[in-house]
Amino acid sequence: MRTLLYEPWPWYIAGPLIGLMIPLLLLLANKQFGVSSSLRHVCAACAPMKIPFFQYNWQSERWNLIFVVGILLGGMLASFFMPLTEAVPITEETTAQLKTLGIEEFSGLMPTNLFSWNNLFTAQGFVLMVVGGFLVGFGARYAGGCTSGHAIMGLSNLQWPSLVAVIGFFIGGLTATYFILPWLF
Repeated sequence: MRTLLYEPWPWYIAGPLIGLMIPLLLLLANKQFGVSSSLRHVCAACAPMKIPFFQYNWQSERWNLIFVVGILLGGMLASFFMPLTEAVPITEETTAQLKTLGIEEFSGLMPTNLFSWNNLFTAQGFVLMVVGGFLVGFGARYAGGCTSGHAIMGLSNLQWPSLVAVIGFFIGGLTATYFILPWLF
């Protein structure tokens, strides 16, 4: 059991499980998978302003907020009861490429010389974490959903806008990987 929880699940197990979740959500609850709209629900619940964007029945989406809270609690429990003792395995080629960019620390989930409080207050860290986070959030709202919502839910429902959004996500990711990230270092 411990190995099952600690080791990555193979794609032929995890993929179908995620895929089965979509029809179960639709058939059992008539709900769509996705978490990027949760911030809107929180804002609508906490700040009942006269802004038209927040004037809707957010209570009908409580299940989505509970889902996000479950994700947070699951992450906290996992980090508390199953702390990471080894570095995340990445290929030697990727490690070598990252070292050419000056990324040397690979002991945790994320390189600490990129994602740390100390790096947040540098120009590089500010661009990576704050500007990058803003762009991801803006893009998710502008596209009407995040990668999981469009790629998992939208594509399984054969939605044309989701295909366009997923293509845009990949183009953005490749552009950031090959052009913006090397420019930052």
